[in-house]
Amino acid sequence: MSIHLLRAIDLLKKKIMVVGTHVEESVRDATRALDERDANLARRICDNDDIIDELEVEIEEECLKMLALYQPVATDLRFIIAVLKINNDLERIGDLAVNIAERAIYLSTQPPVKINFDFHSMANKTQTMLSKALDALVNGDVQLAREVCVSDDEVDNLNREMYLQVQEGGKDCPEQMELLIHMLSVSRHLERIADLATNIAEDVIYMARGEIVRHRLEDYLA
Repeated sequence: MSIHLLRAIDLLKKKIMVVGTHVEESVRDATRALDERDANLARRICDNDDIIDELEVEIEEECLKMLALYQPVATDLRFIIAVLKINNDLERIGDLAVNIAERAIYLSTQPPVKINFDFHSMANKTQTMLSKALDALVNGDVQLAREVCVSDDEVDNLNREMYLQVQEGGKDCPEQMELLIHMLSVSRHLERIADLATNIAEDVIYMARGEIVRHRLEDYLA
């Protein structure tokens, strides 16, 4: 590996982690804004989304430049390809955090939703998956990436539970149906963030092992 490629890869690692930090903060603050009915915090998340968008473009351009200039192979090539994909997934997670923040702004103006749902558990599990996926990326930790993939089913189950509770809540409190739909939307966004964290974990496995486990993850984890 040339010294120039080594430096470029080190810089790319730092840049993707900057994006990851911004995205983690957006997801955490979005769920807090919803929980605390803090419209001002939610608006800051929406305003800061441009930073993530700009970083995403910068990293993509850097990856393409590295592919053209250095023609990397083996591990270096897999790393750059993985970062290209992870970069896009992180930008999408940032957008989902904005979606949650927008729901938080609306719900902060409405009466509390009468539904007994463990929102904190779902939010915490999703945030933990994202944090672990990024840690796995930094350290090339395949075992940690596997843990992320295993956790995805738990979030999926909570999202299904939320759907059922909204159905029941609509029958018991039809006047709150619109609010319940907004909460269901939040649940769906969290479930989607968990899916994207799983995508990142799968890309870490590819980066470290050269194995594409997408669409056959159950066989890989068995």
